[in-house]
Amino acid sequence: MLVMRRARRRLRREGRLAATAVSRIRVTTLPTDIDVLRHMNNGRYLSLFDLGRWDLLVRTGMMDVMKSNDWYAVVSSETVTFRKSLQLWQRFDIESCLLGHDDKAIYLEHRAVVDGEIYARAIIRSRMLKRRGGTLSHEELFGAIGRPEGLPEVEPWMHDWADASSLPSTRAEAPSIWR
Repeated sequence: MLVMRRARRRLRREGRLAATAVSRIRVTTLPTDIDVLRHMNNGRYLSLFDLGRWDLLVRTGMMDVMKSNDWYAVVSSETVTFRKSLQLWQRFDIESCLLGHDDKAIYLEHRAVVDGEIYARAIIRSRMLKRRGGTLSHEELFGAIGRPEGLPEVEPWMHDWADASSLPSTRAEAPSIWR
């Protein structure tokens, strides 16, 4: 909730962030983030990156449009790459950016950055859904928020990654069979 309040305050003070801009929030590695090896637990990165995503949604104005239309986003795929460890009490920035979209999903990137240096990066594939059921089309989404100028095409490797990491549809069988 604190991140949402701060994002709303920044939205009022600084104006709407362009959909292609990078949002940044400053956070600190807390004792609850640390694992037995005394650095940030790998699972905490994704939880903290969620905060960056909320900041981006609020500051671009997408959150208000989503709320007023009863839409929401769910993560369908994500991958994290780690480069350096974050230590207890270390301050870092979470940078979040919309990478683009294809016919089914929106792609985002989150980074954990210390003094301009990337410590970890996550690529997120997100689907937009309607609370009353069904998937939100990009025509509906862009009709409500406007098509962001300068939104790049999704790079081909992202399609390969999304295909390789996907599971069967919720309507198809997905038995757990090893080898």
